[in-house]
Formats: sequence, structure tokens, C-alpha cells
Amino acid sequence: MATLADSRLRRLARHETPVAVPPPAVEPEEVCELCGARVPPGHRHVLDLEKRDLLCACKPCSLLFDRDASGGGHYRLVPDRRLALRDFALDDPTWERLSIPVDMAFFFRSAREERVMAYYPSPAGPTESLLGLEAWEEIAAANPVLGDMADDVEALLVDRARGARRHWLVPIEDCYALVGLIRTRWRGFNGGAEVWEAIDGFFEQLDARAAPSGRE
Repeated sequence: MATLADSRLRRLARHETPVAVPPPAVEPEEVCELCGARVPPGHRHVLDLEKRDLLCACKPCSLLFDRDASGGGHYRLVPDRRLALRDFALDDPTWERLSIPVDMAFFFRSAREERVMAYYPSPAGPTESLLGLEAWEEIAAANPVLGDMADDVEALLVDRARGARRHWLVPIEDCYALVGLIRTRWRGFNGGAEVWEAIDGFFEQLDARAAPSGRE
């Protein structure tokens, strides 16, 4: 996942600053990367499990891979559910034990690796952080919703930046979009005001799309 192409990240980061040279560049029309058909905005994606890359998918191809056994173990359809985990149990000492060097991260179960993997967004792209298994097991035990997280294609997204304590269960493509946004907009040592405005907007949009989820 650390080798995702810049073009893929840019396509998923929807808040890019337009080039200030008229006429503005026109993005090429997107097509299904499985059959070649044109795809509309808001289309679904399929995850290539070997390359950990996202492929645009038309509706017929999405339906084709909308089963756990489909794809021959090579492709999986990325789901479209988003849950705002309002009462997610993750206190500061437990977060410290995860040894994530920044205040944003996403976690997903890799079926091939047979373990949970942790990544954080950075100006260089998605960066893996070695995850303490014991700390993760405690988090999973305290939050049963994680037991329903689909392997590879869904992730726990955590935002603790600037005092936030927010958690979502999201399609893996949302995590890639956040990575792309940060990679393409980060400036200087602390990112600059523009990237933080874009990050705030990203999470606001995510909250607007996510269904609330709590123990009650």
C-alpha cells in the first residue's frame, strides 16, 4: 500500500487546489478498470488484494464481485457503509501503547497476513506502523463493532489530531482519500493552514455521510 501511485491518490483526494493557469486542466473520463466501460461519479471500487490498489468498477462488475467467494481471492468489492462510532472505547494510555507516531491512523485486518495492520497518513504517503497485538486485542474486546469489520476492505479510522477523539468504520477507499489529500496538500513542517482546512472538511463530509453507531 505504500507504493500507491500519485495519480490514484490525486483522484481520491477531491479537494485539490486547481492549477491557476487558464484553461483549467480537464481530468480524463474514468472507466471501469475491469471491463473498460465508462463509470459515473460516485462509482464503486474493487480492491486488488495483491497490489493493494483500488480499481474503478462499473455497476455490473460491482455486482459480480459483491460476494465473499467471488474474485478468486484476488479482488474484493469495497463496501459503502460508513459508521460514526460515537462511544468507541479508546483512552489515551491505550493509544500510547499502539505506538502510532502521529494522531491519525487507520487499521484493517489483512486476510493474507492474518493480522491487523496499522497505517498513518503522511506527506510521503501511507506509512505502516508496527502494531502491538496485545493493545489491539484489548481495543477489539472493548469494541465489538470491530468484530464485524470486513477483512481488507473496511477500516477503523481514528482522528486524534488537535484534541479530537473521533472514530469511524469506513471503506478502505476513504483512508486512501485522506492519504491522498495530505500527500498532495502538505506544505512545510506542520502542513500549513490549507491542508488542515482540507482535513477538517474531509472529516465534516465523512460525518455527514456516516450513520451514527453506538452501544445503545
